[in-house]
Amino acid sequence: MEASFWHQKWERKEIAFHEGDTNALLLAHFDKLNLAPSSRVFIPLCGKTRDIAWLLASGYQVVGAELSELAIKALFEELGVEPNITLHGNFMRYHAPGIDIFVGDFFDLTAEIIGEVDAIYDRAALVALNDSLRGQYAEHLINISRAAAQLIITYEYDQTVIPGPPFSVEESQVREFYEATYQLTFVERQAIEGGLKGKVASSEAVWLLKASV
Repeated sequence: MEASFWHQKWERKEIAFHEGDTNALLLAHFDKLNLAPSSRVFIPLCGKTRDIAWLLASGYQVVGAELSELAIKALFEELGVEPNITLHGNFMRYHAPGIDIFVGDFFDLTAEIIGEVDAIYDRAALVALNDSLRGQYAEHLINISRAAAQLIITYEYDQTVIPGPPFSVEESQVREFYEATYQLTFVERQAIEGGLKGKVASSEAVWLLKASV
């Protein structure tokens, strides 16, 4: 999607994609990553997700990337934390103890900018990108994270009924993007009560990705 699309969504507060509570599938399956206390978790296209508050409260460090500065201002306001804001290359870096968020274009990120990460939590990034960008996103994510383990949550539904985002990402695409780098484990598929946006039957699928051995 064009950057202007997401900026307008946040400016107009059209953020139905934002969950008001910690994601239930994150709570159910995050421990499958087997992370040590204080591990650093990368959340691409993080918005102001409440999942960040849960990760911080659980003793993890968080690094995120987000296009909209409005979203990140709201995130820190909701966290009740005053960030230190600095210019970091092409990014505005919002920093507080245990958390670094880089505001800018995800595709401009480098491994040096985000630093070492132990795992990736992707609930809203892969599904936010249209077909033409998904493969590029996955490749870039692998490169800048040095193939860190991932917990991915996708949507599955009939894309002809509603256009997205969030987009439907089927098992075949997850395998296409990641199978050469990771050992993939399908974890769970859960129907969305009432369907996606109340318009189409939909499920959320959970994938665990760990480095191939």
